[in-house]
Parts: sequence; structure tokens; C-alpha cells
Amino acid sequence: MQFPLGGGNTAADKKPPLMLHNTLTGKKEPFHPLKHNEARLYHCGPTVYDYAHLGNLRAFVFADILRRTLAFFGHEVRQVINITDIGHLTSDADVGEDKMALAIKREGEEMTLEGLRRIADKYTQAFLHDLERLNILMPHALPRASEYIPAQIALVRTLVEKEYAYETSDGIYFDTARFPHYGALGHIAREGQKEGARVAENPEKRNPEDFALWKKGGDLGWDSPWGKGFPGWHTECVAMIHALLGKTIDIHTGGIDHIPVHHNNEIAQAEAATGKPLARFWLHVAFLTIEDTKISKSLGNTVYLRHVEARGYRALDYRYLLLTAHYRSPLNFTWRALDAAHTALRRLQQYYFSELRGAPEGNPDPRFLQALAAALGDDLDTPRALALLWETVKDSRMPREAKRASLLAADRVLALGLTELETQVQKLSFAAPLPPKDLPEEVRLLVIAREEMREQKNWARADELREEIARKGFRVEDTPEGPLVYPEKS
Repeated sequence: MQFPLGGGNTAADKKPPLMLHNTLTGKKEPFHPLKHNEARLYHCGPTVYDYAHLGNLRAFVFADILRRTLAFFGHEVRQVINITDIGHLTSDADVGEDKMALAIKREGEEMTLEGLRRIADKYTQAFLHDLERLNILMPHALPRASEYIPAQIALVRTLVEKEYAYETSDGIYFDTARFPHYGALGHIAREGQKEGARVAENPEKRNPEDFALWKKGGDLGWDSPWGKGFPGWHTECVAMIHALLGKTIDIHTGGIDHIPVHHNNEIAQAEAATGKPLARFWLHVAFLTIEDTKISKSLGNTVYLRHVEARGYRALDYRYLLLTAHYRSPLNFTWRALDAAHTALRRLQQYYFSELRGAPEGNPDPRFLQALAAALGDDLDTPRALALLWETVKDSRMPREAKRASLLAADRVLALGLTELETQVQKLSFAAPLPPKDLPEEVRLLVIAREEMREQKNWARADELREEIARKGFRVEDTPEGPLVYPEKS
């Protein structure tokens, strides 16, 4: 997939450089693919033991913007997002239960590989549904860790043979003292890692930072040269990268929480095994907080996409909100901020629908393309790209056909629904809402019941009632003045 800048226009073909902030060097660097024109991307995917919350999903909207931007700059893209369905323990210190095992217990499944698969299937499908609603392109590959056990065993065997790993009573560990550059990503000082902080005390480990490549025992596992067990979380990613993308890839992404342990561990074992860099660029997205508070299930402040939709917002409203902040900047989620994003996106879509839909075919304005490329090329500056959209909307001098083509060109990267308006406008009704007296009585009563559930903050029941209203052919949109009800187009 490519969205070239030019469109046949010489001025627009003069691309600015695509600059990306590389966590490995701490600098913005010009991006050029290692292999011809193909950019190979790997994104640390979800551990499918539960639903992905809004903070998790920020990383995948960012990954989607990166993929679309690379295509906009004329690169072919090969993208992999992994599914972790084994090996991710509750602590980075290689202690605690496997998160998937906890999910099996929580949901009353059998503690077997078949039970593991059923849990993984459930939450993988939920994750993919979230991606679809957020207009995130599906990756070219979505490998599961459990499907690459032989490759992981082979990687561990190589590290043992090269004397980068040693055996203990509970597993095979990587000897970080044998890898002098350990902690280079993010400039993590080894002497700064204290026993019992990020790494639990284990008297058999040679160094506090040493990490498990293979864990012995457990209720779930596979046979290996070191006994039945399962791979370490970091081992999984490296094996899948090597199998699907090669020894050295162009870009590896994840959250900033992956930098100190997970990604440094990936680098250490991959480069010890192959003698080659694992990735040329490392990009990391900042945290999302909820009402200025870290997302935590123990605090009860976890918000999922279904909660957003239960309050009458659309998933794309959340995508718009994410794009108002740079991916490396922390973002605080509030319902007021989401309401502002909802209003802005609806204004943009309404403008396109009422003013530009049906305009003659044309080419994007060359100046617009240059400005868009400059924004996206400056380490994916999406706030600047959004500002450019609004400047274009207000530009009375730009011909309608050029404005329409320009906004659609931007939407191929930002994916805010303008393209869908162009091709599936019947799914987005901008007709006047119906007054309560004109609603069928059963629909009117459902709307009232839903408002009662919203007042009681029973979002799950409110969402069910919203879906029931939709099945009857009506769409509810929540506003500060109350719910508006629209007839859906057939």
C-alpha cells in the first residue's frame, strides 16, 4: 500500500525527509528502509488475557499512523503485530503467575492448552474488533507466541551454545554480564537496577538483570531440552521477528514502559544470537492517564472502548483525541476532552458531507501536500496535521475539487472517516433528529430506560439498550442537552 505525495505534480514530488525519533540514539533521524523500499515494522501486541483498555489502544493508533505515514512517503510496508498468549508473567522480574493462566482460572476454563486457546481466541477477537472500530489497518501478520514454540526453543539453544545463557532450577537465563551493551536502549544504567526493584531476588541468578529465556514447570507448557515449560516473554518477540521479518528490521515500537526491561532484553538476546542489530529504529509511545491518574484496575479507573461507545461517542472520536497530542507526549483522557474531540470530528465530517461530497475529481493542492508531509515527516506531528486540516477547511480560495482531494489525501493517513463518507455515506446520517413524540413508543421507552442507566453509571446496561435501539432502526447520539435520536438509513 502506497500513498505517494506527488499525484503527478512536480512540486509535490519533492518530498521533505521523514524524520523519526529513535529511542536508541535519543535523536530524530532520517528514515530510509534497509531493504530496497520495503519498511519492516514490528509492534509489541496485546497479552490476550483481558480486553484492551484505552491506554493499550493508544499504542496501536500510533502504530497505524506510523504505517500510514510510511506509505504516504512512498514506502511499501510489511507490518507485524504479535499476540502474546503465553509467557507474560505478572512481574517483569520473571516471577508471579502467567497472565493467561490467571485468565483461565478467572473464567473457569480448563488449565490445558485447549483452554488457553479458547481464552486467547476470545480476547484476540475483541482486540481485532477494537482495531476495526478505530480504523486501524489490519497487520500483514498477527502471529501468536504459542505457534512459534520450536523457533523459540531453537533461539534459546543457540544462546546456550554460545554461552550467553545458563541453567538454574527454574529455567534458562540470559547472562547480561556477557552482553556489554545491555541497557543501551533508553540509556538504562545497569548499576541503577536494584535487586528487588525491577528484578526480584533470585539467589541462582548470576546478575540481578539476568532474565528468563525459558521457564521450567507450570501448568501449561511444552517439552524442551530443559524439561517441560514455556518461553520467556522477551524470547517470543525475537523468535517471531526473525521468522517473519528477518534478523534486522527497520522499526520496532511499543510503549515507554517496554524500554527498561522488555525491549532491552529483546536486543540483548537477539544480537547475542545473530551478531546483528535487531532494529534500526525504536519508537515508543507515551502513557495515557485517566483524569490525571495512572490506569489501574485496582483503582477502578480502567476505561474500555465499549465504555466510550456506551456514552454515545464513537471510536473515531477517541482516535481524533489521540491525534491532538504528539505520540511522545503524555495524554490525559477526560470525558470533557473526548466531548471536544467528538464535536470537532463531527464538524469536520459534516463540512465534508455538506460542502465537498460530490465535488468534481481533482488533485490535492501541492502546497497542502508539502505542508502535510512536513508535519508528518517531523516525527509524526499529528497535532500539526490536524491544524492543517482546519486551515484548509477555512481556506475560501482553494477550489472545491482541490480541497476535497486534499482532505481525502490527509484522511488516508489520519483515518478520521472522510474516506468512509465518500464511499459509504449512507451509514452516517446527518438528518435532523426526531422529537420524542415522533418516535415509536417502544423506542421512546428504551431511550428513557437508557438515560436512567446512564444516570446510575450502569454503562454496560446502557450499551445493551443502545444496541437494542439500533436493532429497531434508530441511532442515539448523546449531547450535553440530552440524547438525540436519528433514524438509520436503510
